[in-house]
Amino acid sequence: MNNDLRARRDRADLSQADLAAAVGVSRQTINAIERDRYDPSLELAFELAEHFDCWIEDLFDPALDGDGSGGTE
Repeated sequence: MNNDLRARRDRADLSQADLAAAVGVSRQTINAIERDRYDPSLELAFELAEHFDCWIEDLFDPALDGDGSGGTE
């Protein structure tokens, strides 16, 4: 799943550890999400979106059909 987490974290001048503490997970979890090695739970996705005051869709793009549109035909 594509995500905009690192860019938003950088713009907010937060370390991975700072963001992890703010949403109640480990720094390693934030690192894994940013590197597309772990898809967050729905609960964590909501926590991250709330932290950055945005919609989940602003942070995460599932690109379900492989072309980035997220739709099916």
